[in-house]
Amino acid sequence: MDTHAAGSSSGGSGDGGAAPRRNSRKPKYSKFTQQELPACKPILTPKWVISVFVLVGVIFVPIGVASLRASRQVVEIVDRYDDACVPTNVTDKLAYIRDKTIPKACTRNLTITKEMKQPIFVYYQLDNFYQNHRRYVKSRNDEQLRDKGKATKTDNCDPEATIDGKPIVPCGLIAWSLFNDTYDLARNNENLPVDKKDISWKSDREHKFGSDVFPTNFQKGPLQGGKILNSTMPLSEQEDLIVWMRTAALPTFRKLYGRIYVDLKVNDTITVHLENNYNTYSFGGKKKLVLSTTTWLGGKNDFLGLAYLTVGGLCFFLAFAFTLLYLIKPRKLGDNNYLSWNRPPVGR
Repeated sequence: MDTHAAGSSSGGSGDGGAAPRRNSRKPKYSKFTQQELPACKPILTPKWVISVFVLVGVIFVPIGVASLRASRQVVEIVDRYDDACVPTNVTDKLAYIRDKTIPKACTRNLTITKEMKQPIFVYYQLDNFYQNHRRYVKSRNDEQLRDKGKATKTDNCDPEATIDGKPIVPCGLIAWSLFNDTYDLARNNENLPVDKKDISWKSDREHKFGSDVFPTNFQKGPLQGGKILNSTMPLSEQEDLIVWMRTAALPTFRKLYGRIYVDLKVNDTITVHLENNYNTYSFGGKKKLVLSTTTWLGGKNDFLGLAYLTVGGLCFFLAFAFTLLYLIKPRKLGDNNYLSWNRPPVGR
């Protein structure tokens, strides 16, 4: 009896005195969470660093030379005409360009100084024109450009959203300010055709501008901003507009006007009959006509080649400097004497 009672008492005391299990916040152990995975930790020895600099220099310098040579092979003719095409007796250029009764025809003669192989790209270049201004970039409605059923959507298009309560298609400041100078070229008094087909991105023609969307109420306001679009042609076929609507990131930019599929010889005279319609005088801008060939690298641009040459040359210089330092004042790898706490105090 006593033994049973004692046993019962002991058992009850044991159950009641057990410590409760606590939920631990300790994460489950793994080599990943404890950062114990195998890792490569290279030791930057002088020989290794010098070798890397030499290798980068050996790779970058030839690329830079090839890029710079390709850029220098591009033949480019640039003609600024905004001032030259204003009559000498005109003192107020702004009033001149706004007066529609004054003819704006102008003739420029260009001489080919180096043979130009087809295709030759014809660009117009604008300086000091900020297409990247936030309000200007937002002044369009992409849904309206794509879908005929959303012609009434003119969000973000003010002040060129509606006229007399009717929606403008395409709306917005970008379309309203479409470049409207024209160029007709002749070589040695013979017509030189400029092909304007496929000058825009294929993705823009097929996905951003609808084949069933036509211009309506465009440039019908009191102030005409730029080119007047053909109301019988869908936006997907109006490639000058598509090119212009892809806004530039910098205030100086070129946009493709067309291509010439004829070789131009040295001393050929190119006569350009142009209409100087676009107003750049109100903001101090410049207009230029550009004829350019291309290479495997694209158009003329020395920056890429110079950048590669600069980096490659800097790597060769650093490799040479580190080699001299290693030879003149070598240092034992892992020498504890260079640790700060092992150096003698300054002044003793």
